[in-house]
Amino acid sequence: MKRKFLTNLGFLLFLNLLVKPFWIFGIDRTVQNMVAPGEYGFYFTVLNFTFLFNILLDFGITNFNNRNIAQNNHLLNKHFSGIATLRFLLAGIYFAAIFIVAAVIGYDARHFYFLVFLGINQFLVSLILYLRSNISGLLLFKIDSVVSVLDRLLMILFCSILLWGRNSNEPFHIIWFVYSQTLAYLLTALFALLIVMKRAAFTKLGWDPAFFRMIIRQSFPYALLVLLMSFYNRIDSVMIERLLPKGLGTAQVDIYAKAFRLLDAVNMIAYLFSVILVPIFARLIKDKSPVDGMVKLSFTIIFTMSMIIATCSSFYSDQIMNMLYVGQVQEARKVFVWLIIGFIPISVTYIFGTLLTANGSMKALNMMALAGMVINIVLNFILIPRFMAVGSAYASVITQFATAIIQVIIAQQIFRFTINWKYIFTLVFFAAGVIIINIILSSQVHNWHLAFIAAGSASLLWAFVLKLIDVGGIIRLLKNG
Repeated sequence: MKRKFLTNLGFLLFLNLLVKPFWIFGIDRTVQNMVAPGEYGFYFTVLNFTFLFNILLDFGITNFNNRNIAQNNHLLNKHFSGIATLRFLLAGIYFAAIFIVAAVIGYDARHFYFLVFLGINQFLVSLILYLRSNISGLLLFKIDSVVSVLDRLLMILFCSILLWGRNSNEPFHIIWFVYSQTLAYLLTALFALLIVMKRAAFTKLGWDPAFFRMIIRQSFPYALLVLLMSFYNRIDSVMIERLLPKGLGTAQVDIYAKAFRLLDAVNMIAYLFSVILVPIFARLIKDKSPVDGMVKLSFTIIFTMSMIIATCSSFYSDQIMNMLYVGQVQEARKVFVWLIIGFIPISVTYIFGTLLTANGSMKALNMMALAGMVINIVLNFILIPRFMAVGSAYASVITQFATAIIQVIIAQQIFRFTINWKYIFTLVFFAAGVIIINIILSSQVHNWHLAFIAAGSASLLWAFVLKLIDVGGIIRLLKNG
């Protein structure tokens, strides 16, 4: 399993690092800079509003299905047609909910127009993730890797034409960005659907109310987890816009979005770990095989990566934001420093939260997520009126550290891992070394590009010196399995 994890993680990372950085820094960043002031903030707020109701689109089915198919491959043929029908029913409930709540909180006609297309996009994204849960549940990781980047490849194509291929001098409109996403998601969903239909021997949609009730009952704990985590991960921009005066709120969301986009970019890398680990952990747990080795291997890799990225990025936050954006850069830099520090606990969550999900420890995870939601909302109410977007960043990083620590404690209580103090001290020693390396290089090397690369390289070398990354061991593992 370790060999399968490393080889497929490597392939998945390769494809995503090949495609998604250009999407984020070449397309998404360009759109942020080219649209009129406040336009991206408007889009970002409505987008995060639609995220808050994703529970109604999926109801935890994707997470439940990934674990279920990984442990019982034969259920794909039995469940697929019924779940596909159920998802269309849930989509109707989702659209009714977002329009009703949007009317209650005072969204205007333009908000509603964006809600239509962004809601469709959320439905398509949810459908793609469900289809991918079947593919990865069958441990077809290479096919899943291709599907994971297909939507971004298509978006790059469509947005490149709209950004640079037009003869008109008409400014770029943010709604074109939304249209491009809709078309890309639709084509990706159709591609993934064809793959799953072939594996599932699908012929027609199934209507079975008893089956619907059974799936909803079994997936409800997963649905609740998604709902609670969506609130403490995505409500920030909505609260900024609603808690601050009109105009100021949108401007502050613009600032927050600039910083959050970079966190979202690196977060995509950490998310890839969970894509592979859910079915692997689920299979190991079903076979009653020890998970300690897989947890340590994956955690060491992701902690090393997140510590280097977060530390180097925070030390050179001013230069990074000035390089990428125009306007309100200093305000965005302050937000970015705190959000990128939060990448460290987020990465921890992708290991221990994934382990607990694969184990079916949903009650404990939901209690954790409820605590996270309460902490985040309370802190946002206190900090946003005083510190605006930066206050929301404070709330985010506190919440992420609190929930990550809780998940580690829960995992320790359930799996009774042997506490390896030498390993823990090595991690602390590594983190301290990364900070010291950045302090020295940032003060001694005047070319920040060179200093940034040198700091990352030296930090990685430090991980090799401490044998957190054992190249010889990895090579032997890949050779021998």
